[in-house]
Amino acid sequence: MKFLKDVKTNLPLLIMAAPCFIWFIIFHYLPMFGVIIAFKDYNYVDGIFGSPWIGLKNFEYLFNTSDAYIITRNTILYSVGGIFLGIIFAVSLAIVFDMLGKTKLSRVNQTIVLLPHFLSWVIISYFVFGLLSVDKGVFNNIIKAFGGEPVNWYAEPKVWPFILIILSMWKNVGFNSIIYYSTIRGFDLEYYEAAKIDGATWWQTITKITIPMLKPTLVILFIMNMGSVLRSDFGLHYIITKNSGMLYSVTSTLDTYIYNGMTGLGDMGATAAAGFYQSIVGFAMVMFTNWVSKKVSKEISLF
Repeated sequence: MKFLKDVKTNLPLLIMAAPCFIWFIIFHYLPMFGVIIAFKDYNYVDGIFGSPWIGLKNFEYLFNTSDAYIITRNTILYSVGGIFLGIIFAVSLAIVFDMLGKTKLSRVNQTIVLLPHFLSWVIISYFVFGLLSVDKGVFNNIIKAFGGEPVNWYAEPKVWPFILIILSMWKNVGFNSIIYYSTIRGFDLEYYEAAKIDGATWWQTITKITIPMLKPTLVILFIMNMGSVLRSDFGLHYIITKNSGMLYSVTSTLDTYIYNGMTGLGDMGATAAAGFYQSIVGFAMVMFTNWVSKKVSKEISLF
């Protein structure tokens, strides 16, 4: 009876949330059934049910391949680096917005840094190609103007970790900063007024008031981001690099490996194993980071 009473009380909210629930069921929960492909020698003739079971052989293939170390290393380094750099830049940007206050300049700056988030990687890839093209790229034109030889950037692996990190920060930091800025704007202004009366500098205000009060939001978003530590931005690593084989040593990740495996080799079993591996590690990382945060303080843990 209590359950029915709660449903009746919250019926308007449940109706509003229904489309989101349905979307998650269709696109997230129902596809989970396909995980059994990771344990089968899948073929299109026999289908999911008719294909023979092969146990963990798909996982053995994944970890025994010569590229296993490279794709795992790249995925983890880009993800972890993106998480920490993203937090640093996004929080810094949010603090700058807060210091500017509700001015016209602040609103203009927020709009400027937010716009890249809504651009697709396809569009951005044309901008990048315009900068890096061998024949007509801006960078090569500058190099030639100073008497140098043009560089084939899409065959130079050593520069791409920096390019990918810069593009990732440029596209995502603005959106993330708005989340932190919204949180900061909800802080009680009395703390800042008291600090000003006591003669605190702007740096002391940030380190002693803003950052400590922002800690719960920081920890929760960090825990959620750790769930995607084995997931990379597919558009960034595939479209921007034009899937160049010359760059695989520094750009190939689990996501691009799965896509290339499905489209090139047609090996559904191995790619399903890679996807399942991603999900298990992501779940484990969320649970572990939440456990650590709960040990530090129960107030800042996710659950």
